[in-house]
Amino acid sequence: MTQFADILRLLVENRVEFIAIGGIAGVAHGLARTTYDVEVVYARNKENIARLVGCLGPFNPYPRGAPPGLPFQFDQETVGRGLNFTLQTSLGDLDLLGEVTGGGRYENLLPFSSPGRAFGVEFPCIHLDRLIVLKRAAGRPKDFDMISQLEALWEEQKKQQG
Repeated sequence: MTQFADILRLLVENRVEFIAIGGIAGVAHGLARTTYDVEVVYARNKENIARLVGCLGPFNPYPRGAPPGLPFQFDQETVGRGLNFTLQTSLGDLDLLGEVTGGGRYENLLPFSSPGRAFGVEFPCIHLDRLIVLKRAAGRPKDFDMISQLEALWEEQKKQQG
């Protein structure tokens, strides 16, 4: 089971530049929906990759769904040469995305983010309207299921704001 608070706190406390997207962002916006992983877009500069590798390394990141024993090293070189990683860790599942369909890279999404809060942790979170855009662009059946709930939440929040 994914330890959401521990993963988010670890990233925040180690000053990793990231923006939460996916189900965890939905939860931060008030969506009552189960999510199974932490999905983030991360900055791809060398300093940030070093912080990311340094804080996650002790939790045994390994490609989710890969056969056991596959040679994989979660280090700065691997992350620097890769882009998107769907990982299992001893804290649970974590998707590290260097780029996301419909939104681009961390720098492209930064203007569409602000502090969010879930599981007792404050963290950078994608705006609700942009999360809807990302879900549409991803186009997976599970994303379409979530879009109607996100849109209803978005409409309710707009009504409350006047």
